Amino acid sequence: MRMPSTAAGDATPARGQPPAHSRLTRLWAGARLIPVLARQHWLFTIVLIAGLVLRILAQIAYRPALLYIDSTKYLLGAYPGDDPTGYQVAIKPVLVLGNLDEVAALQHLLGLAMAITLYAVLLRRGAPRWLSALATAPVLLDAYQVQIEQVVMPDVMFEALIVTGLAALLWRRTLTPWLTITAGLALGASATARQIGEIFILPAIGYLLIVVPGWRPRLKYAALLCVAFALPILAASYGNYANPQLHSFSLAPYSSGSIYGRMAEAANCTTLRLPSYERILCPDAKQKLLGPDGLDHNPASPIKGTTIATLSPASRQALLRLCPERVGFSVVPSICGQVTSDFDHQVLKQQPLRVAESIARDTLKMFALTRVTETGDISLSRWQFQTYYPTYPPYIVIDNGSLVFGTYNRQGVAETIGTGRDFAGGNPVVVRPLAAFLRAYQLDGGYTPGPLFLFALLAGLAGSLATLRRRAPAAQRAAALACLLFFTTGVAVLLVSDVFEFNWRYQLPALITLPPAAALAITVALTHRRRSAGPATVSPAAASPAAGSAAGDEMIPDPLEADHGQHDDHAEGQEHHRGQPDGNGLHDHAGDGRPGDDGSQNAQAAGHSIGLAAGHQPGDETRKGAGQVGT
Repeated sequence: MRMPSTAAGDATPARGQPPAHSRLTRLWAGARLIPVLARQHWLFTIVLIAGLVLRILAQIAYRPALLYIDSTKYLLGAYPGDDPTGYQVAIKPVLVLGNLDEVAALQHLLGLAMAITLYAVLLRRGAPRWLSALATAPVLLDAYQVQIEQVVMPDVMFEALIVTGLAALLWRRTLTPWLTITAGLALGASATARQIGEIFILPAIGYLLIVVPGWRPRLKYAALLCVAFALPILAASYGNYANPQLHSFSLAPYSSGSIYGRMAEAANCTTLRLPSYERILCPDAKQKLLGPDGLDHNPASPIKGTTIATLSPASRQALLRLCPERVGFSVVPSICGQVTSDFDHQVLKQQPLRVAESIARDTLKMFALTRVTETGDISLSRWQFQTYYPTYPPYIVIDNGSLVFGTYNRQGVAETIGTGRDFAGGNPVVVRPLAAFLRAYQLDGGYTPGPLFLFALLAGLAGSLATLRRRAPAAQRAAALACLLFFTTGVAVLLVSDVFEFNWRYQLPALITLPPAAALAITVALTHRRRSAGPATVSPAAASPAAGSAAGDEMIPDPLEADHGQHDDHAEGQEHHRGQPDGNGLHDHAGDGRPGDDGSQNAQAAGHSIGLAAGHQPGDETRKGAGQVGT
């Protein structure tokens, strides 16, 4: 585009386009804000740096990346139909442009981004800075989280999409259509990483129906959320339908057997009424020791194959008619969804209390003081740092220093399906001193203890119940509603995961849901205590003419404001901010540039849209003016 010229011949920017030097000035001013924010949020900065150091050590200690049995599904497309394809699609561009190192590095960056996002959301919902920082410590410092970020597995993508969806719903007190759509897309996409994500539509819809006033707007926003939620699931399902190997419109066509392990482990086949050909799916006492996961995947499980020689001719013909695929004189019921599905249905229908007891027993394991592997559980060592490069024959092996990927064919014979040469990044290498440090850190307390999860769960429940107080102050209700969303989301994903099997890896979403719920519950309690103590003293800055107010609502503080946490609120329903109120309780305009307002001047110069409603931080009563720089 031709630039207009002055009389002197100098090019001048077209109308509406800032000059290049102005953009550079804003970038420089924005960079200057980073140390200011780091000083004001010093505790979070310390925790964030510690988390960054742990991830750098993990990235250096294990190269190109750690692999697990299921990694071949996402790298080589093994076992199509067993799991959703979202993670496989997500890492494909990374592998085309980079290698396995980049996959691990990207997942570590997502881990840090999750913590930053959670911190910002908690601040916007009124939590004090120290409490918000502590709530992000588990996801930043838990060694099991750092370890899974180093593994080529979909868990980090799953967690990141959960955080994105929750942040979109909670970013503003007044929901907007675009935030609703963003939340729906993110939460729906989480189901393409782990199918268990389909459950998130329930807490999201529940939250939306509470915060949106009026039935017509509720229906509108609920429709937006449901459509956005369904889009990624429909896209992934269509991909399986278009796959000639599958031709099934579902996220994971062959995952129906994954509930069998839980049902078989819980069943008492002595009193269970079943067709004779389904009794071959009843595990004996030795097979029950395999646990739900072993009963789903171990070759010794009844679902993997059983002889039919002992069946009556009528039962044999019925089974062969339902399960046409055979291996010699054995039938493989896992291929026959009709038989296994009916077995699961009969166990659940006839023995629901045994199933509930089995699930509850596994659910309580998360609250143990120490982490151990109990009989029937997946070995905890799979999610621990080792001083060597872990292998899982025949799926992941090292041959002559190179990675080799394998599997079992239908005859039970191991065969190679790929090698490490298919992916750039070099041969597997472990830096033993760093690996030993990470392992010692993890085993000697570098994880979130079970009692802390129990406290977070109970606190989240109490904070969620605060939403029942209809006459609560606006700030208190905003924190309680956010607590409710985090709490219900965490409980939903943990419980539904335990319905299938207990796995310490499946407990990781607790790190991004339960601690934030507890922090918000404490914020609710602090707000209630402060209100009970009487109205707070209004600071001169808050009482100035420039600080407009909108009675009946409180502003959610902007965590990126330079003087965040500096001013006090009026108690109950007062909103203090610079600029004119817009009635939504949130503002997205730059600072007013008053003399002495360095933070807002920098924000304005940086060109950022920063809300300037610096609400009082509950619990910061003794830190008046702590947000000021240079005082």
